Amino acid sequence: MVGQKASDKVGECICILEELYGLPEVDEIDPVDLLVRTILSQNTSDINSLRAFASLKRAYGDYESLLSTRAEEVAESIREGGLAEIKARRIQEALLRIKSDRGAIEIGFLRGMEKEAAMSYLLSLPGVGPKTASIVLLFAFGMPFMPVDTHVFRVSQRLGLVAPGLSPEKAQKALEEIVPPERYSSFHLNLISHGRLVCRARGPKCEECALQGCCDFFLQGQKP
Repeated sequence: MVGQKASDKVGECICILEELYGLPEVDEIDPVDLLVRTILSQNTSDINSLRAFASLKRAYGDYESLLSTRAEEVAESIREGGLAEIKARRIQEALLRIKSDRGAIEIGFLRGMEKEAAMSYLLSLPGVGPKTASIVLLFAFGMPFMPVDTHVFRVSQRLGLVAPGLSPEKAQKALEEIVPPERYSSFHLNLISHGRLVCRARGPKCEECALQGCCDFFLQGQKP
């Protein structure tokens, strides 16, 4: 119903989404690979970013060789992902900082850190914001962060799980307070699926949405 408290409705939303999309399986991935892949995903589609990442891995046998290559050449290898020059520079700068800090291009040391300290370190890297850092910490290290991408942000606002006008960073904090930590991964991935397939930015398929009963956007009769 309209006005239902976010903390009361989130469990219902989680259950409905898991019935629709299941419990997503998350493949193990090298943390640095995930960091690079997530930087490549910024402001582009998954299809294009995954193609760019595959191209990057084919072009460079390891990240040391990537660091020793001119940024212009790295950009050519990730052209499909969009914003190639910016992302090539960000990737090289982030990897160089890690190497300078740790003596090697690896971030496994984050596993033994307190979650906020691990977040702080990743945010200190060039080109890494809260969403990118949260994805790496959640999916590579199992730390309880709830990444908020454009789909998660849009759908959670329409559902009424986060207040209107919040920034994505504040929306993340709000969701982390009401979503059970063991469901961060499921809820994040299923909200993305739902945002792509049903609760689209333009032309949301409200009439066929399984979340109608707990969606403020639908129950208040708002127009897409």
